[in-house]
Amino acid sequence: MYVLQVPGGRERAAVELLQKLMGDAVGECFVPLCEVMRRKHGEWHREELRLFPGYVFLTTSDVEGIAQRLHEMPFFVRIVGGHDERYVPLSHDEVAWLQALTNVETHTVEFSEGVIEGDEVKVWKGPLKGQEAKIVKIDRHKRLAWIEIKMFGRTKVVKVGLEIVSKS
Repeated sequence: MYVLQVPGGRERAAVELLQKLMGDAVGECFVPLCEVMRRKHGEWHREELRLFPGYVFLTTSDVEGIAQRLHEMPFFVRIVGGHDERYVPLSHDEVAWLQALTNVETHTVEFSEGVIEGDEVKVWKGPLKGQEAKIVKIDRHKRLAWIEIKMFGRTKVVKVGLEIVSKS
């Protein structure tokens, strides 16, 4: 699995163009999302946000062919990790983490629920269950959690949906 950097906000357009221009050379091509709760007109609604803004994930057996044809795209696109004419795929651990946290069919980190007991966060529902050690910050009012992960060869902090239903 490889990662492409694209202009922010153009991720979905990039996915559609890659599938159209590259055809069978592209296996799976997607933008990972996360479910969050947003308040609109006094009511909470679920929304999907990009987990990694500015990045598109794809599987291919012909990364060199894809790299050579990226200039056909109408906007800037580059393969992340490409240096010295080599393109480095995501590591096994990065792919495993992504697959463990996201719904495999929709590529979405679904909303999680949990409680705070003393100084400890305990998630009892959702993909963050068992991942409590990776949580670095929680905003109970906005129903968000920031988790620290290793992705693209560096440590990143991404926000995901987490509702804390009680605190004791």
